[in-house]
Amino acid sequence: MKLERILTGFIPEPRGRDGLALAVLIARQSGAALTVANVHPPAWETPGPGKVDAEWRTYLREQAQHTLDVAGELLAGQEDVSAEFVMHPQRGSGRGLSELARATGADLVVVGSAPRGARGRISLSSTADQLLHASPVPVALAPKGYAASAPAAFDRITVAYRRGPGCDHAVRLAAKAAAIFGVPLRLVTLVLRGGGRPGRVEDAMLERLREQVLADLRAVARGPRRSTHVDLEVLSGRDVASALASTSWFPGEMVMCASSEEGPLRRVFLGDTSLKIIRAAPCPVIILPRVPAMERTRAVHLKR
Repeated sequence: MKLERILTGFIPEPRGRDGLALAVLIARQSGAALTVANVHPPAWETPGPGKVDAEWRTYLREQAQHTLDVAGELLAGQEDVSAEFVMHPQRGSGRGLSELARATGADLVVVGSAPRGARGRISLSSTADQLLHASPVPVALAPKGYAASAPAAFDRITVAYRRGPGCDHAVRLAAKAAAIFGVPLRLVTLVLRGGGRPGRVEDAMLERLREQVLADLRAVARGPRRSTHVDLEVLSGRDVASALASTSWFPGEMVMCASSEEGPLRRVFLGDTSLKIIRAAPCPVIILPRVPAMERTRAVHLKR
């Protein structure tokens, strides 16, 4: 996973500050350059009186510049982060950030959480929703209130693993990110039991499943273990939220998930399980784009 340029969308609200705090932390620990962007509405498509059009364009530019000035003030004194500030006209902020990601060569797009969510958890805004169905690069989501409680550095990267070529590729990308950050990697698989009362047969089946997924984790961990420390965990619970609550989390944790195998190639596309993980995780989450099977196969052959 390459981390040379980070793009974050900023608005002068708590969610904008949360996304900026996460982007700064990633940029600082990876040595990446940071682009702070404000996506604002474009001027009217239908021309009006010249004076009105000019005044409206001036107003939009002034508002966008004021927003970027606020971001600049928040970054004041952080000489260890190299930042540039851009404004971009687009009706949809998520679409605008996707366009900017291509134009700037960004390796990661970072946004905050919707204001309606619980503190310390991620709730998808319309911007995040657009990104999670269209972004050509990974998308990082900051929990609500992250700016007020952001750690000094990342401590560990956790990958939510499910056997399959998409997740195998995600593990390789996460291992590269862990090496860049200088942190250990943790691979977890969720084993969910039904809501009914467990019986002897169900317990035996779950135990066999746990043994199988642990074997899968050991197999996929062989490659990353050559470059970074890897921990393995099988998390059990009635649902995704209870399974994630059954383990401990570092203050500087980050979760990575693969995109759904049903989504378009080279795009981030959120599956049902990934959505549940995003909502239940107590830390930032990165969703990785789906990679073509041919490219995944090439990576396996090169590795061998």
